Amino acid sequence: MIKVVKYNSMWPQIFQDEAAKIKEALGDNCIAIHHIGSTSVSELSAKPIIDILPVVFSLKDVEASNANMKKLGYEVKGEYGFMLRRFFVKENTFHVHVFEQGDPEIERHLKFRNWMISHPEDRMAYASLKEDLAKKYSDDRAAYCFGKDKFVANIDEKAGWHGIRIVKALTEHEWSTLKKFREEYFYKHKQLPDPYINLLNDPAHVHLVVLKKTDIIGYAHIEIYPDNKSVIHFIFISENKRNKNIGSELLKFIEKWLLSRDFKNLYSKISPETLGFLQKNGFQDMQFNNAVGNNHEKFVGKLLT
Repeated sequence: MIKVVKYNSMWPQIFQDEAAKIKEALGDNCIAIHHIGSTSVSELSAKPIIDILPVVFSLKDVEASNANMKKLGYEVKGEYGFMLRRFFVKENTFHVHVFEQGDPEIERHLKFRNWMISHPEDRMAYASLKEDLAKKYSDDRAAYCFGKDKFVANIDEKAGWHGIRIVKALTEHEWSTLKKFREEYFYKHKQLPDPYINLLNDPAHVHLVVLKKTDIIGYAHIEIYPDNKSVIHFIFISENKRNKNIGSELLKFIEKWLLSRDFKNLYSKISPETLGFLQKNGFQDMQFNNAVGNNHEKFVGKLLT
């Protein structure tokens, strides 16, 4: 059940006590720990959950600390739908979001928190919104979260965070938009059916959307193979957002995510729409041997380092 309560003056101390334990559990890999989310903002109503953001040198090395986190009572959730994050939950009282140094999500969370602390009108508006959403969607966590998206995105921009966000497709709006992208830009002019349309929920197929505020401006579809290989089937940026380096940011994000999962090779079928872009980003002609596919198809690829 979603429950929003009035601000509790004990929340900062509760954070400090728990953060000290988490820092010890993560060891020398931990650079800093931040209190984020609504409980970090004085006088802001919130769900009574302490959100904690540790910053680490290496995200991959967090796995070695899973046993220590379990001893503290945490459930290990892995990425849990949010790529390049490690997530831990304790009795639905503490949510720990671990990010590697340099991840733009760190800056976004801190800018949002600091803005809400110093701008009481926005703080009051956010509290009112959350209270209304909690009443309307008391048993629907997803609807509650999505109901905040537009407000949060506007605060991000006011606070000086103007980046993009890259997330897995989860909402109905995201799925319908990516299907439209696929039809309009990859299949309509070829007059061919979409061969992957029945695989959209297959765990071997990862679908990413690129968000600017709440607008979907890009999309990528990656297929994962069990032998540390991966293939980009589609990578796309809206026409009015091209030539702004967003495509390269998306590709770097994909490569970093694959490296965090120990993938060594990234391939893509040669297509006139993306070949030049991929070559500019280090892709070269490369043989892709796929036991279940057509090995005569031509690919470009790169070794991930």
